[in-house]
Amino acid sequence: MSQITWQEGGLERSAQWRSESGWPAPKKVVVADDTMNADAAYRLALDGTALLWRGDFQNARQLLNALVRRVDHKSDRARRAKAGKADKAPPTPAELFHRHRLQQLQRARTLAMLLIPFEPGHVIPLRRAPGVQEACNEAYGPAAEPYVASLRELLGVIGAHEWRRKGVHIAALDDHIHPWYGVFSPVRGEYVELVAQAPLARGVKLAFDIGAGTGVLSAVLARRGIGRVVATDMDARALDCARENIARLGLAQTVELVEADLFPAGRAPLVVCNPPWLPGKPSSAIEYAIYDPDSRMLKGFLNGLPEHLEPGGEGWLIVSDLAEHLGLRPREQLLGWIAAAGLEVVARHDVRPTHGKASDADDPLHAARAREVTSLWRLRAAA
Repeated sequence: MSQITWQEGGLERSAQWRSESGWPAPKKVVVADDTMNADAAYRLALDGTALLWRGDFQNARQLLNALVRRVDHKSDRARRAKAGKADKAPPTPAELFHRHRLQQLQRARTLAMLLIPFEPGHVIPLRRAPGVQEACNEAYGPAAEPYVASLRELLGVIGAHEWRRKGVHIAALDDHIHPWYGVFSPVRGEYVELVAQAPLARGVKLAFDIGAGTGVLSAVLARRGIGRVVATDMDARALDCARENIARLGLAQTVELVEADLFPAGRAPLVVCNPPWLPGKPSSAIEYAIYDPDSRMLKGFLNGLPEHLEPGGEGWLIVSDLAEHLGLRPREQLLGWIAAAGLEVVARHDVRPTHGKASDADDPLHAARAREVTSLWRLRAAA
């Protein structure tokens, strides 16, 4: 774990630096308190100078909100200025996407500059600070030494704790899945419904779930009557999350969790995979559920599927076509990968997303999101 250093009271001080997002420790750090105004804080943050907070915790939250308003206002002005230049051709969907990703990254870096100190045991030594021990233990594990983390990440940790406590209702299970911090939450229920409703061959007794995440698809397959489900994931946290969910649902005797890169050993009559839907480089750990660098997982699933399918078996690929509408991966390329892997399409089941961004006209990627379709591709080995 890296260290963060700063000057305070005429002395150089240091502590452990924690960042689940993978941000490096800031090189420039100043001590700030309730006398710091939002404009000064914003200028420092833009300059890459972090603010280690020593004032009231609730005032720090208000300051972060003020920074959010300033960052978003600047982004809105820049977007309007670019849109108003009539001498330039309109940006392509891919250009809009990459511009949006860059703005997101810059926004995250700026807002991560407001830092909170922690004492051992995840205790925040600030006035009006909440008790965050349980949430931080879930995200970080035990803390035997003082450390520093960004306030924005801490609020994410607290929010994830609430998701984990309350759970996400899954209609196909008539029950809840409880996502852990850093494990992608199944809030977009349309892909779960596709797996719940796709035609299932009679007598299927075994299925593989590639990239288990929270375990939601494994649970759906088990509830559909498949007697044994082998679910894989490379991430230890995801496996622990899935194991807890599977046990809570009473399916521990049916679902086996295995740490593996894509496939477990052997073959199955049904192999299901919901890979990240967008080719791209993740900027944090949680984004590995969204972005698939060079489409590695997607291509790995397709290329490995024939040797893990029983004769006559099916592979179910769940993927959105948002990448196509963003100009990141044409449909012809996906079809080419399917054919090159020695597979053919049996059928495709489609559903339109119902999440908020699909109807948000102010979203920079609204034109692509409004056309998005999520599909379950039923694949088999070509004859």
